[in-house]
Amino acid sequence: MVEVLADEGGVRVIRCVGDFDLDVLAPLTAACEAAAADPGVAKVVLDVSAVGFADSMFLNRLLWMRRQQPTVLAGPLPTRLLRLLQLTGALSVFTIADDVEAARAV
Repeated sequence: MVEVLADEGGVRVIRCVGDFDLDVLAPLTAACEAAAADPGVAKVVLDVSAVGFADSMFLNRLLWMRRQQPTVLAGPLPTRLLRLLQLTGALSVFTIADDVEAARAV
């Protein structure tokens, strides 16, 4: 499930819940593309604290979003997602915050 929260101060929060692979990535893709196209959005917070499973397509979407505009991952990062980021070397490219409120302030 993907939920887009109301923008606050130019920050859009996209909450990701559940398992993410190619078959269920469309709502996240739509939310990310809408955020990237909205001139009122200065930063995106991706709340990934409730992601159960994430494959390389999910990681590609995160990296795409990061290239579009400042992006912060709000945790705590689930063990499986943390491991994916570590194994691919992508952990070092993301700004990570403890939770959504901390991510808004980064």
